[in-house]
Amino acid sequence: MNMRQLVVSDPSQLRQIGQNGPYMVSMEDAQNGGHSQAEAVVNYSKKLQDDLQVLGQKIKYHEDNLKYLKTLKNRLGDSILDMQVSLGKYHTASSSMMENEEPAQLKTEAETVEHILRHEKSAAAILYQLKIQHETQASDIQLTKDVLGVVATLGKVDDDNLSRLLSHYLGLETMLAVVCNTYEGVKALEAYDREGLINKSCGLHAVGASIGRPLDDPFLVICLEHLRPYAGKYIADDPQKRLDLLKPRLPNGETPPGFLGFAVNMIRIDLTNLYSISNTGHGLRETLFYNLFSNLQVYRSREDMLKALPCIANGAISLDGGMIKSTGCFSLGHKGAVDVKFPKSSERLNLPENYFETEKRMKETRWKKDRTLEDIHREQTLVDHAKFNFETKKREFVQFLADSSSYAAPPCYPPGRVDTPR
Repeated sequence: MNMRQLVVSDPSQLRQIGQNGPYMVSMEDAQNGGHSQAEAVVNYSKKLQDDLQVLGQKIKYHEDNLKYLKTLKNRLGDSILDMQVSLGKYHTASSSMMENEEPAQLKTEAETVEHILRHEKSAAAILYQLKIQHETQASDIQLTKDVLGVVATLGKVDDDNLSRLLSHYLGLETMLAVVCNTYEGVKALEAYDREGLINKSCGLHAVGASIGRPLDDPFLVICLEHLRPYAGKYIADDPQKRLDLLKPRLPNGETPPGFLGFAVNMIRIDLTNLYSISNTGHGLRETLFYNLFSNLQVYRSREDMLKALPCIANGAISLDGGMIKSTGCFSLGHKGAVDVKFPKSSERLNLPENYFETEKRMKETRWKKDRTLEDIHREQTLVDHAKFNFETKKREFVQFLADSSSYAAPPCYPPGRVDTPR
């Protein structure tokens, strides 16, 4: 459909309102009090009511057009955001810095594992040390068969700055959390004696001791089987199976300026973990990462994020370092270096087959949105003009009722005088 034809012209059956002034009844007609005067009052009253009805129809007509156009604009805006996320177009505050970095400086999956291993007494480090140096032994140990990995290595991010921010949001304990498929796998990691104390001769504690890495620190384990998965729809034809989450809206119905998308959709997941990982048939995005990030919103700047506060219910981050952990809970102060981050995705260099087609569709959608905004402004002017005419005609009608009521009042005689019929 041609966007310039979204709003049709004013219906021809809506006749032009007469511009005559208020009806005035002559004093002679009022004194005669004949049927013609009463009939004229009734006829003109009906004319004013008809005019008001026509103007009311015109207002409703333009308001319906305005409502449709605003809905269309929001839908086009949502499509643009979805396409931006699918193409990995994150406009980071450090983009100029990233362009000057050498490829060797970019964090790879191997470097992420290296940083995990530095936390020698963590469960994550023991698991990866076991995987690297004791590959054969690891395949034989029952407790590792249900382990999918560590949170930090189960997803990738297209941008290093965004990876740092998401890692800060989750915190080190969560980034090093061990992810198991079932609760049986969780129980295999740690055993207890009759007094409820940890039995260090079993589970991950025994494995750590056997490879010279005693497990002293508490550790977090996430069980996919016990997570409540995302129950909504997915973005249509998206190869990464991103979630179709409801976009935030300001009180005026607009998407907040600077909103880039949801964190859960900015994690890139390997195909092996994208489908049917859990026993319930769900992938990591709708189980693990949805439970970690929920509806965490990502904004271009701290200023944009703060302006969008009425729309933020589950936290937000901005690419220049702003962070809202939850409603009313702000994270302030300098955020130091993060040693365990999500690896940077290398898939961004390998453009998908439909990349340029999506780019073209995004440009067309932006053009349609711009034309829709023009239609909205024009339709708003028309509805404002119609409301002004309606109020003017309404005042004319009220004044006419007040003027004509005096002619219907009974005659008033001077005191002491009585006219008797002849």
